[in-house]
Amino acid sequence: MKKTYSIKKACGQITIDAIWDKPAWSDIESAQISISHWPVQTCHFPETRVKLQYDAEHIYVIFQVHDQYVRAVSETCNGPVWKDSCVEFFFAPYSGPGTSYFNLEVNCCGVPLMQHHTGPRENTVFIDASDCRAMRIAGSVSAPVRHEIATPLTWTVEYALRLDTLVKYAAIERPAPGVIWHGNFYKCADDSSHPHWMAWSPIVSEKPNFHRPDYFGILEFF
Repeated sequence: MKKTYSIKKACGQITIDAIWDKPAWSDIESAQISISHWPVQTCHFPETRVKLQYDAEHIYVIFQVHDQYVRAVSETCNGPVWKDSCVEFFFAPYSGPGTSYFNLEVNCCGVPLMQHHTGPRENTVFIDASDCRAMRIAGSVSAPVRHEIATPLTWTVEYALRLDTLVKYAAIERPAPGVIWHGNFYKCADDSSHPHWMAWSPIVSEKPNFHRPDYFGILEFF
């Protein structure tokens, strides 16, 4: 059974500063990114949570990770941030059937990668760097982290994704009460000394593969 996450309308514009426990998020339920389909010998599965809100112009997203073995080498927009300590939001912004989707991946320092696909890794288009820069984004860790932090570290990533950016690349259904999107949330760190691949909504795949829109959960706006 697919998971469901309900997205509440924001009461006002949210300050993007990577502070998890500020009042703007205090009454928003979190989703747990806790499913690990691909066990590794290192057995590091950091506790990871995500919350979402929306308004007429934005989707607001905040992640909190209780992590260890943290690294963040990528400093360039649309670089290989999935190799770093990274959180990811994959989403199909419409309610009907289809295979097109966006992926937005951000390392712990707030460096993003964003793409649109018409199918799983098909006709991939990178979101222009200028559009990425227009997205308000904050990470709680100072960049870069070239020497892995082996001790426990809690970090946060927060961003405001502009809906007007999405419509440049695909037809979308704008959030409103009753609108349904589909998506999944992930935590990974491919090149960490303790690599892991964790998801919110379960995926059936022999090898780590987040590009599975057929396993997206339900995102309902109210």
